[in-house]
Amino acid sequence: MFNYLFLCTLLFVIGALGMMARRNLLVMFMSIELMLNAVNLLLVYFSSIHGDAQGQVFVFFVMAVAAAEITIGLAILVMIYRNIKSIGIEQLKNLKW
Repeated sequence: MFNYLFLCTLLFVIGALGMMARRNLLVMFMSIELMLNAVNLLLVYFSSIHGDAQGQVFVFFVMAVAAAEITIGLAILVMIYRNIKSIGIEQLKNLKW
């Protein structure tokens, strides 16, 4: 039981550290996805322990929302790269409307 908890915690912490330590938008998106997958794995694990399919159904909806989020995020990222030729957070502070 603790193996899954340890794995999910480790994945979530790696994602959180990637979010805080890096200043690249692509790495930040991957870190968010890693954190979402850690939570999804934990939901599936607890759902299988309790013999209830509600956690697995919730994971399906979370994955659908995550797919939509990454699609829109990558489209925004491509447009930013076309405009300023960089995907670093520091250069985004200079964007003005």
